Amino acid sequence: MTGPKTGTESGAPLRVGLIGYGLAGSVFHAPLIAATEGLALDTVVTSKEERQAQARAQFPDVRTAADADELFARAGELDLVVIASPNKTHVPLATRALEAGLPVVVDKPLAGTAAEARTLADLAEERALLLSVFQNRRWDNDFLTLRELIAKGALGDVWRFESRFERWRPRPKGGWRESGDPAEIGGLLYDLGSHVVDQALVLFGPVTQVYAEAVVRRAGAEADDDTFLALTHDSGVRSHLYVSATTAQLGPRFRALGSEAGYVKYGLDPQEAALREGRRPGAEGAAWGEEEESLWGRVGAGESPVTGGGDPVPTLPGDYPAYYAAVAAALRDGAPNPVTAREAAATLDVLEAARRSARDGVTVTL
Repeated sequence: MTGPKTGTESGAPLRVGLIGYGLAGSVFHAPLIAATEGLALDTVVTSKEERQAQARAQFPDVRTAADADELFARAGELDLVVIASPNKTHVPLATRALEAGLPVVVDKPLAGTAAEARTLADLAEERALLLSVFQNRRWDNDFLTLRELIAKGALGDVWRFESRFERWRPRPKGGWRESGDPAEIGGLLYDLGSHVVDQALVLFGPVTQVYAEAVVRRAGAEADDDTFLALTHDSGVRSHLYVSATTAQLGPRFRALGSEAGYVKYGLDPQEAALREGRRPGAEGAAWGEEEESLWGRVGAGESPVTGGGDPVPTLPGDYPAYYAAVAAALRDGAPNPVTAREAAATLDVLEAARRSARDGVTVTL
């Protein structure tokens, strides 16, 4: 891939322009970029003055811009653009960045449709530029642990995979993420669903059939807030995926059942909570991504982990910093793109099929 114009040639840190400083930009992208060796957070784009002030307070050397026009006017000074703005802006901003000759990281979902994602992938390939999608939950502690267990054969042949990303938020917060306007690409199917589907595809490969139920349960809500997907993988594995804001009692995050044993894991990876609290990867004396032994999952057969059945399995540390380290390596050294646009398009194929299945009450064959 063609490198950008500044840092890759000089050996200086790659200069990053970050568009968007809401939850995604301020909690996830900015801290992870700043903590990555070889990357420098150069500019934050946000139209809100209070967020500009927040960015300067958190990163004293950062520049701010009120809109993307200001950023792209300085395209020659940048090495990478990260798009963490609302979903409906992802495609036009990514297109603009690629046409300006800049590699791009886009927060999930890359686009509203698989066709749009593949058009972006084509453009990036034509320009020989990196186009990567921020799927940080490939580096969740529980996902890394389950992936290792499967690779070791600890579960035998996996027959069924259950994944839950459930919350109890009985009152809507409002905003574009919960908007019923299709142009906003809101709702849990495309939000948390992007994560659980991506994880299932990484673990078990392509999907042949999709069945889904998407419900709006909360008074005043406009977009789906309680959604279920059943996927049939070409490998024969069945994935049952739940994303919900209306779950009063939370189920296990993962339950993977195989021919020899099962793995059950409760609780969420601690990295998001740490980032929200202002902790940063690499801080001196602070372990990153580790969890207490009491939260470890269990592997066993014929008994319930709720009553202590099975053997505790140490949870591998979560590693969100690995994503941006891989992006830096891809730009500097031609290392593999950690999450490709083609992979994001495959996830969107499933999400589009799920939306159709829920709407029409049918099972969709891909």
